[in-house]
Amino acid sequence: MEARLNSKMNPDLWTAVQHLHKAMAAGGVDPKVLSLVHLRASQINSCSACVFASIASAKKAGETDERLHSVTAWREAPFYTDEERAALALAEAATRIQDGAEGVTDEIWDAVSDHFTEDQINAIILEIALTNFFNRINRTIKEPAGKTWG
Repeated sequence: MEARLNSKMNPDLWTAVQHLHKAMAAGGVDPKVLSLVHLRASQINSCSACVFASIASAKKAGETDERLHSVTAWREAPFYTDEERAALALAEAATRIQDGAEGVTDEIWDAVSDHFTEDQINAIILEIALTNFFNRINRTIKEPAGKTWG
């Protein structure tokens, strides 16, 4: 697959994205949790570029192949903490809203609230939103897997 656009990102947009990443980092969520959230949303959206980049980033942060290969089956796999499961459930519910799913239920919200502070929840929601944003851009321009950003 060849990308439809090969130009660089607008510098103002790149600056805005960097500010969003700073805000996420300030939320105090373990970067491995954010990587899992990014990976799961990207898998749901079939964004090969983001799946590739999120795996590369997660591995740099010390994530294991075992856990990365099992994210699609996180409910059945024994490798995730209750905190990670809550974040993954939120990522799935918030990402699948276009499928006509019910979205973020009270049960999902309560589980996230049990494990994260409001600042952390805001960071996770921002990660989910930004991932979906880039998934849609990459799918539109047919960005192929193989690049990492940042």
